[in-house]
Amino acid sequence: MSVNKFLLEQNEIIRELHISRAESSWMASTTGDAEWNQKTAKAQTDLNLYYANKERFQQVEQFLAQDIDNPLHKRQLEILHASMVKNQLPEEDLKEMIDISTELIGVFNTFRATLDGEQVSENDIRQILIKSNNLELRERAWHASKQIGHEVEEKLLTLIRKRNETARALGYEDYHQMSFESQELDREYVFNTFNELKELSDEPFRQLKLEMDEELAARFQVAVEDLRPWHYADPFFQEAPPSKDLDLDPFYEGKSLEDLTVSTFKSMGMDITDMIEKSDLYPRDKKNQHAFCTDINRDGDVRVLCNNVESDYWSVTMLHEFGHAVYFKYIDRELPFILRAPAHTLTTEAIAMLYGRMGKDPNWMQRFLGVSQEQVEALTPQINQSLRRQMLIAARWIMTFAFFERELYKNPDQDLNSLWWSIVEEVQFVNPPENRSYPHWAAKIHFTLVPVYYQNYLLGELTTSQLERYIEKNICNDLFNIKVGDFLVNEFFAPGAKDHWNTKIEKATGEKLNPIHFVEQFVNGK
Repeated sequence: MSVNKFLLEQNEIIRELHISRAESSWMASTTGDAEWNQKTAKAQTDLNLYYANKERFQQVEQFLAQDIDNPLHKRQLEILHASMVKNQLPEEDLKEMIDISTELIGVFNTFRATLDGEQVSENDIRQILIKSNNLELRERAWHASKQIGHEVEEKLLTLIRKRNETARALGYEDYHQMSFESQELDREYVFNTFNELKELSDEPFRQLKLEMDEELAARFQVAVEDLRPWHYADPFFQEAPPSKDLDLDPFYEGKSLEDLTVSTFKSMGMDITDMIEKSDLYPRDKKNQHAFCTDINRDGDVRVLCNNVESDYWSVTMLHEFGHAVYFKYIDRELPFILRAPAHTLTTEAIAMLYGRMGKDPNWMQRFLGVSQEQVEALTPQINQSLRRQMLIAARWIMTFAFFERELYKNPDQDLNSLWWSIVEEVQFVNPPENRSYPHWAAKIHFTLVPVYYQNYLLGELTTSQLERYIEKNICNDLFNIKVGDFLVNEFFAPGAKDHWNTKIEKATGEKLNPIHFVEQFVNGK
């Protein structure tokens, strides 16, 4: 069989399997029905079993060993190989991992924490940690946010051990190493970059956190050294606490988050109204409480799930998720199905983050949110400080997660609960609670849902800074401009997965990924 004929066949079958999985997963997330969870598990198993076929895998390896002139053929084979290599396992192992994962995701979708005898949502807990000055309530709410960790810990560790067992059967040291290789990431390079970024940001972050801690200590009338995780606005301290001088939520009262999002993209020449119509944007019982974007068929059916309330948090989330959505929408549909996807998850995260940062852009607030020029000018110093805080806090949080996850797969039988807090202390500078033996870490859905993915968020932030700097210097210093939209669509979105992610970044910005742009923007504050 010729390479061309083989790839035509693969594209058609993988397309059908992808659509089946994406549609089932969407229904599971929007309904919470066990039936859809089971259908999602079956669809995922079908896709994995297709990739697991030994003869097909050998055929891909044989083609890759030949000289292939057509770069699109070669790239499709490389992507197929990365998807197949991790699935060269017995069917019962693949099915077991998917079944456990699906069961855990079902728990995350439907679990509601109990606070003072009442069931509460994540939004309820988030509001308490942002707004409340009742310290006892804050502490109880923070502990309630971790109840899900206790609920899933045992089964999650079973899944992690199984992932490791299967990775070792394929010749890898553990699942973590295998995941980095199949994602075309150099693990040594990524962790060296993170360690370098940690060292460069240690002192700036220490100063910044001390400022925040002094604000919080004054607000709660406690000593700085007595601050604990529940004094912060986010259960994992992954977002900046609201500044006492900067509460953006009132600006969103009576505003349509849908209209704000549509207008933002329209200013860059991008239409998202078709995707808004297919999306599920408001809270409901049994519905997944998180936010995500999914490309159902790589042919225009792109949907976003949110749980919107009028707030800065959900406005930024809408911008972020529709950043993913426009990337999916504007990939060249003439490409083969396998290449009709972002170059890498980190490149789609970079675009989502580019839009997410707009919520802290004074120009955006004036132009789209309708904040007066006087108000914007008065708020700009706090907004800039807030964005810097947000970026440094996010970077330190992502490093915390990534460092812990590497250790989690290296040895899932160690004392993970206290290891978690030692890494949190070292990287985030947060004082642990008295009880370090509770599985607080397991409350984070990503360990279950998207394992060995979190590093892509920070690689995405680094890419966003590089893109922003390139656009400012070479395209236009006003982001909300058709020229910027044209650049993103033509140079970043349309090529899909034709190139390796770092080649794509180099083609778009003139250099491979370079953390210096993030460092200058947020660490040094230039």
